Parts: sequence; structure tokens; C-alpha cells
Amino acid sequence: MALVTGGGVRLGRAIALGLAGAGHDLLVHYNRSEEPAAEVVAAVRALGRRAEAVSADLSTPEGAERVARAVEEHFGRLDLLVNSAASFDQAELLEVDPERWDSVMDLNLRGPFLVARALAPLLTEARGSVVNMVDLSAFQPWVRYPHHGVSKAGLMHLTRVLARVLAPAVRVNAIAPGAVLPPDDASEAELEREIERTPLARIGSPDDIVRTVLFLTASPFVTGQVVVVDGGRSLEFG
Repeated sequence: MALVTGGGVRLGRAIALGLAGAGHDLLVHYNRSEEPAAEVVAAVRALGRRAEAVSADLSTPEGAERVARAVEEHFGRLDLLVNSAASFDQAELLEVDPERWDSVMDLNLRGPFLVARALAPLLTEARGSVVNMVDLSAFQPWVRYPHHGVSKAGLMHLTRVLARVLAPAVRVNAIAPGAVLPPDDASEAELEREIERTPLARIGSPDDIVRTVLFLTASPFVTGQVVVVDGGRSLEFG
């Protein structure tokens, strides 16, 4: 049984459906995307798997506990936690006020910590695993998304700390996607520039991330690692 946070939209949605296709029952978390989450639940059930949805603000301890209760009540176990819920706020660093900074940190970094802490007993009992979604901003100074990048760098390090703390029962890894799901408003020129800067000369797809999640869940001797799935895009900075 798997829990995908932010599982109603974009990459979280693709991961949830991919896991269901691989035989997992699903708890789909959402905050405000109720209708998309319901659509994912319906699609998972159509595949013959059990599925439920839960709404919660994961930036708060109460939200994390709400999700943990939903896992316990609906399924009674947890084999895989995918922390996908995140914001992607753009701003100049010196224009980010404390409230905006805290809002991003609370969801992108504090949230995965709170959820992992709340679900650690169930994960330990099932000898499960955790996959945290970071991105290339965890490695690179994205000056247009400074607070986002700092939050993802923190999540990357949290991945390693959790891997030590929850071992040997629970494995914890992360995935850093490149351009696998461009923004809906991305122009053709922007996409072409991205392709030109990627050694494999193409945009990836959400399926590339789904395959990586499945690889990590099926790899019992891998923990504390970050798998970069970017077509070589990060090599530009090497």
C-alpha cells in the first residue's frame, strides 16, 4: 500500500497512477485539489486496486497526523510513502519576505519531515520505504526560485538523515527530476532551449519518474541516495 502526497495533480498524479498500475493500493493526499484527487481515486479503482483520498495541510503537525490516521483507518499498513506535495514559488531572493519564505519551507521541507515522523511506526512495521521528490534546484543555485531551491536542498539532506535514523527497517531515497513535466504555460521557445541544454536532446516524461520510483521500491540495498533523472541536464553545471 502506498501514500502519495500531492497525488491529485501533475507529477504526484502520474506517480499515483503508475503505482496503481504496478499493483499498489493507494491513499491519495491533496490539499485544495479535491476534484483531481477524486479522479485519481476513480482511476485507481478502475484498475482493480483499493483507493481513498484525504485532504490535509501538510505544513502543520495536525495535517500530518490526519494523513497518518487515514492510512491506519483505511489500510492498516504502509509500504511506501512518496513525498511529492510541494509549491514552486518564483521570486527574487531579496524580495522574499519572511512569511513567503516560511510558507515554502513549511510545505516543501517541514511537511515531508512531519509526514515521515507521523508514519514512521507503520513504515517500520511494514519494513517499507520513503521516496522524497526533490529537483535540480537542490544542487544548483536557481536564482529565480531561491527559497524553493533551499527547501529542496534541505529535503535532500533530510533524506540522508532519515535513511540513517529509520534504518534498518525503512529505506529512504530521493528523486531529482529534470524537465519531465514542463509548466502548462511554457512556450515552444522555452521548451526548445531546454532540449538544447539536455544531452539526451529531449524532454522527459512522468513515466521516467514512475519507473525510478518503482526501481527504488524494488531495490532493498539502496538507501540514502538521490537519483537524478534529467537526461543529463545537470551535466551543464559540472
